[in-house]
Amino acid sequence: MTNIPPPAEELRLLDAELRQLDARRALLLRRREWLVHVLRTASAQRSVPGAGQMPPVWPVAPGAAAPRTEATAPGVQNVLLLLGGILLTVAAIAFTLVGWGHLGITGRALVLAAVTLAALSAPVLLLRRGLGSTAEAVAALGMALTVLDAYALHEVAFDGSGGLGYAAAATAVLSAAWAAYGAAADLLVPRSDAGSPTRPDRARAGAGTAARPALRLPLPCAVVTAQVPLLLWALAVDAGPHTLTAVLLVTAAADTVVALRPAHAPVRIVGLVGACVAGALGVLSAGWLCWSASAPGAAAPGAALLLLAAAIALAAARYAPKPEVALCASLAAGLCLVAGAGGVLRTWLPGEWTVPGCLALGIALLTAVRTPLPRPMRQGVVGASLVVQGLAVLWTLPLVAGTLLGPVALIERPWSGTPLDIRDAVFQDAAWPSYATAAPLVLAAVAGVLALAERRAVRRPASGVGALVLAWAAVVVTPVVLELPYGAGLVADGAVVVVALGVAERARRGTGGPSAPALTALVLALVTSVTLALVSLATEAGTIAVLLALAALFGVASTRPGLVAFTAPAALAHATALACAAGASAGLRPEHTALLVLVVPAVAALVAARAARAGRSAATVTVEAAGAGAALLALTLAVTDLPVLASVLALCGVVAAGTALRPERRRAGHAAAALFLLAAWVRLAAWEVTTPEAYTLPVSVAALAVGHLRRRRDPSVSSWTAHGAGLSVTLVPSLLAMWGDPHWLRPLLLGTAALAVTLVGARSRLQAPLVLGGGTLALVALHELAPYIAQVVGVLPRWAPPALAGLVLLALGATYEQRLRDARRLREALGRLH
Repeated sequence: MTNIPPPAEELRLLDAELRQLDARRALLLRRREWLVHVLRTASAQRSVPGAGQMPPVWPVAPGAAAPRTEATAPGVQNVLLLLGGILLTVAAIAFTLVGWGHLGITGRALVLAAVTLAALSAPVLLLRRGLGSTAEAVAALGMALTVLDAYALHEVAFDGSGGLGYAAAATAVLSAAWAAYGAAADLLVPRSDAGSPTRPDRARAGAGTAARPALRLPLPCAVVTAQVPLLLWALAVDAGPHTLTAVLLVTAAADTVVALRPAHAPVRIVGLVGACVAGALGVLSAGWLCWSASAPGAAAPGAALLLLAAAIALAAARYAPKPEVALCASLAAGLCLVAGAGGVLRTWLPGEWTVPGCLALGIALLTAVRTPLPRPMRQGVVGASLVVQGLAVLWTLPLVAGTLLGPVALIERPWSGTPLDIRDAVFQDAAWPSYATAAPLVLAAVAGVLALAERRAVRRPASGVGALVLAWAAVVVTPVVLELPYGAGLVADGAVVVVALGVAERARRGTGGPSAPALTALVLALVTSVTLALVSLATEAGTIAVLLALAALFGVASTRPGLVAFTAPAALAHATALACAAGASAGLRPEHTALLVLVVPAVAALVAARAARAGRSAATVTVEAAGAGAALLALTLAVTDLPVLASVLALCGVVAAGTALRPERRRAGHAAAALFLLAAWVRLAAWEVTTPEAYTLPVSVAALAVGHLRRRRDPSVSSWTAHGAGLSVTLVPSLLAMWGDPHWLRPLLLGTAALAVTLVGARSRLQAPLVLGGGTLALVALHELAPYIAQVVGVLPRWAPPALAGLVLLALGATYEQRLRDARRLREALGRLH
């Protein structure tokens, strides 16, 4: 088909037509709304105007925006009702407290009774007329008046009774009365009048839902008020802490029943909040009563209260409508059970066995997995068991941290003597944690639970990793807890390193590559080796033997392809420490010990080359990093002796040059050149050579040679790139030294060299030698003429320099254009040079 007009033009026309239709539709809708409003108003006035009487006006001008309202009608209504209720309540309080004495007892009772009865009766009539918000406001006023009635009744008839007892009775009566009032209003007002679904609709909605009550305020207020009667009664009779705790738990149980009923949402929310608050306070109080007792008989009541709390939580979990609520409630129940039983068990067992006893109770909760309980409840009980196990593990952390970090203090006093036992070596400067004897048992028990969970494929591999870490911690702290002899403790830690490496290799074989258990075992082996090396610092023989054994062990482990990236650097690190220890044992000074340490970078270079040939790039990087660290340590040790430092730098340069022979490490040649240069400079400084040319000429010769070779290979390279750095390294320092040199030899040699460089640049037409050589030659000449210029300036009168400057400026001004042409020609000539 031939499109007339073109498609783009037709699409534009269609869009324009659609926009016009949308605008017309919106205008007609506004007109329709206005007409509907007019008809409804006419029907309310029982008069229907004729067609000719219709006002021919538009409610909103076409294209004009409707006025924006800043408050909705229901919002305005609620604000007005709230303010009215507050004002009436304030007036009633003022009447009760201030104007009460102007009436007799009969008048007082009649006035309050009449006002209260009217306020409580009016909402029913208002609801029948569909005025729900007004009914709520009046009902709130009526309930406030009932509180004033209770106060007035106390002042008139029960003035001599106790305040707390009367408050308990009054709040109980008010709570029951408000609940009955809300239920009565729900019965007296039909569903359709109250604005909520009818009874058949409610039945069809399902048994788990509840229709909105006629009055929404009385039932939540009744539940809130019901929180305090029992507590006030207990305080009134001077009840003990156990009774107060029981009252809190009973209140929480009642709130739980309310929260679980299919009531209106606000009632359930108030019940849930009340149950949580009262239950939490009751559990904390019961826990304090149970765990602060010193005898089983004293702890039993608190434990019974905790069991009551657990029963309430289990009941709530059983009938909870949501799985999340059931899980949280069953978790709380499990914790209450462990807390109650553990509180009684604490009074029977020694102090160090309290945590293991509670841990056993927590592990026993795992039997809930085999019970026919609903899944959320089983998950909650298992969660409580995990919480108990986690707290038990946290209890052991001070001992584990002290075992790992305590030996760090031996760095300040190495080879101080053989300790009494391994605990004395580890905790010599740290406090021994109280009740730490049972810590290995706790760690082993939790590790066993996690291992069993891993075998049953629960959260793997996290369970396996956790079991491995906890088992390692249990084994590491056992020698310290048992106070093994110092040598036996070192052997035990060494065995842990061997076993950890074996576990890592086995895990790697099982998965065919690096896995979480394998990496975890490797890290544990490295951490244990560091701790073992620190502990061995107590004796000289122990230090050398342990470091030698660790270096050999990790060196053997490096033969395994999956472990070399970790074990090879560890072997090099221990070898570095061994070299330092051997030097100290032989009585060598630190700078001479640095020569021993240099063996490690050489070995690292060989190992890295072998790893590179085998295609293990990760191992290559880690081994080279370890070798670089050892070289840096050697330089640090030799920094106090310049001749030895020069030798160390040269040997490091040899190692770097050997590394640069590998094709992928060609850039190491730059490091080798820098090390050789630094070695030469340090040697010159050791010989007390102060002539800067001795330092700069070797660099210039090497740089000029490299630049010459580069230009031969690539003639397009600029002379500044090839020769600029080499010439500047010598010419610039020599110029700086010349200005402070009173002798004639340096200027003569520098000027001769600058002249030669300038001639070479002119002959070869190279810009860098010509500019640098010529500039240097000019500065040398200026330096030589400076004394004579100073003498001439001293002889001339003071007006001569300004006059001479003025003449120069006049001459330049007169020949300005010619000077510009000459400068341009000079720039072009230099630009033509390479």
